[in-house]
Amino acid sequence: MARHRLSAMPPQRNHARRSDDPPEAPDGLVAESAAAEGRGPRVRVSEFSLPLLFEVSWEVCCQTGGIYTVLRSKAPSMVARWERRYWLIGPYQEPAAKIEFEPAPVKGVIGEAVRDLRERGIVVHSGHWLVRGRPRVMLVDLRPVLQRVNEMKYYLWKDLGIATPPHDFDTDNAVAFGHVAADLLQAIQQRLGGRPMLAHFHEWQGGVALPLLRHRQVDLPTVFTTHATLVGRSLSAANVDLYDNLAQIDAATVARQHSLLHRFELERAAAQAATVFTTVSEITAAEAQQFLGRAPEVLLPNGLNVERFAAPHEFQVLHQQAKERIHEFVMGHFFPSYTFDLARTLYVFTAGRYEFHNKGMDLFIDALHELNRRLKAEPTGVTVVAFLITRGACKGLNVQTLNRQAMFNELRAMCARLKEDMGRNLFRTMTAGRMPTLEDLVDETARVRLKSMMHAWLQGLPPTIVTHDLRDDASDPVLGRLRQRQLFNAPDDPVKVVFHPDFLSPTSPVLGMEYDQFVRGCNLGVFASYYEPWGYTPMECIVSGVPAITSDLSGFGSYVMERFPDHDADGMYVARRRRVSRDTTIYQLAGWLHDLTRMSLRERIALRNRVESHADEFDWEKMIVFYRSAHRRAFEAVYPELKTAVLEVV
Repeated sequence: MARHRLSAMPPQRNHARRSDDPPEAPDGLVAESAAAEGRGPRVRVSEFSLPLLFEVSWEVCCQTGGIYTVLRSKAPSMVARWERRYWLIGPYQEPAAKIEFEPAPVKGVIGEAVRDLRERGIVVHSGHWLVRGRPRVMLVDLRPVLQRVNEMKYYLWKDLGIATPPHDFDTDNAVAFGHVAADLLQAIQQRLGGRPMLAHFHEWQGGVALPLLRHRQVDLPTVFTTHATLVGRSLSAANVDLYDNLAQIDAATVARQHSLLHRFELERAAAQAATVFTTVSEITAAEAQQFLGRAPEVLLPNGLNVERFAAPHEFQVLHQQAKERIHEFVMGHFFPSYTFDLARTLYVFTAGRYEFHNKGMDLFIDALHELNRRLKAEPTGVTVVAFLITRGACKGLNVQTLNRQAMFNELRAMCARLKEDMGRNLFRTMTAGRMPTLEDLVDETARVRLKSMMHAWLQGLPPTIVTHDLRDDASDPVLGRLRQRQLFNAPDDPVKVVFHPDFLSPTSPVLGMEYDQFVRGCNLGVFASYYEPWGYTPMECIVSGVPAITSDLSGFGSYVMERFPDHDADGMYVARRRRVSRDTTIYQLAGWLHDLTRMSLRERIALRNRVESHADEFDWEKMIVFYRSAHRRAFEAVYPELKTAVLEVV
């Protein structure tokens, strides 16, 4: 099949697989028919006829957004089914590749295609992604390709009618990556001699190859997944009422107003060119149909590798252990000013990208204000510490936070040393036949040190509401709303707040924990998002046995509402945001938070048990069935003659 001038490489002749090529699949690979799983005879298929799958994304071996989590967590399930026939294709980004990528040579037709590109100055690194499952990957070095990006952009305009502006670094990278991905896939297909293959593309950055392949008339089954539309994300970030006015929105006009028309046209071209178009939820499907002009044929809800979170018969113990770590931070942060009963303290949190409106951070703060009002009106002795975890523009940890944690650690170390001395003194006094006094247990030097430490510890300053120094303290949205709602961590406030404008790290001197561990230690996660095509954060809570609040405007929320009729009773709360007032949602959130404060310990344990019982429902081993449906549909559309036994390995 002739190559087109848009290619990053000159034309080349078609290559069929030579008989001496090493196989691309293990010897003796067996395709199981539907009946081989209990519905019929076992069918052996030639390994050379089994299909190959290539998944293309900008986030292979490099985390820049949520698709990284999708690909990484899904990898074990994909490798288990496809084995050596599954490949991921992404850009080579050296800082991340040094950590996540292990080079390894590739043989057979794929190796020939990689060598062919290398001979033309295009370097494709082959190897394994260092995650569970160790999937095979090909990473494209874009540096030499970018030298020709203006030529590629010219033909993108001339042949596809998509004009791209100069000096848009992200778009230039996506265009270059798309051309090389199209070249690589076409070169592989030309060498397969009719063996079926499929390419699955994610988001507009990974989907540029799709309209190129279609323009070249490459007869290749493809799937395109949009995880969030560009227009939808832009409008929601601008606080536009997206869902109630969806039918009236002209996507091209909005894209032009937001200076992203060229990216929108690439996104729309990818959606139109794919054999099968997919998205992650019903919410995003409605957007896609309106903005991209095509209704998705299949929905691909996201999953998690639940085994990573699983702790059979231990998750209650792990919750308590993690909660003790949070207790330590809270003691260091609050107790120099005042104390409260940690046994009657609950931890709630929200986390995610710093999108104040989209991620529902505004509603979370307003609900905390309402909860604070209720608990002041009817005191129960319960304290709620609310964390906001996100990455904001900050200069670093503030001095007061660091000093308090350092003082706490020093006090703990001193007490540990004194404990050993007191043990020896206690033993000696008891062997002398008398009950010990304080003077017997702690000598004068130690008492002086303790008094000095206590004097330094009780500073009297109020605890801060933010752990870091922000670059623009005056205009920060979270701080502004906390000030507006007067959530200042006053001693008489039952609701305390901690704004942590950086992601968690076990090496941090403040809240030094892995995010997963922090989640386990909390009592509730709150993610009442306005724009959330899927939503991993509430799912991560649930598989850890932590109740979570999502919203009916998130893909995950709509999925839970459809699949689990008793979701609220089981700790998978879905806040109503669609066609209700903002105050209604706030009072609903505050009501659930207030209910949590009135639960007994036994009731909270029972709730966590009910939440954790649903964890397996979100495992990729179950959710992967949606991907299989999309892949089969694409194969059948392009290879109608494909044998059922072959399709069963898809």
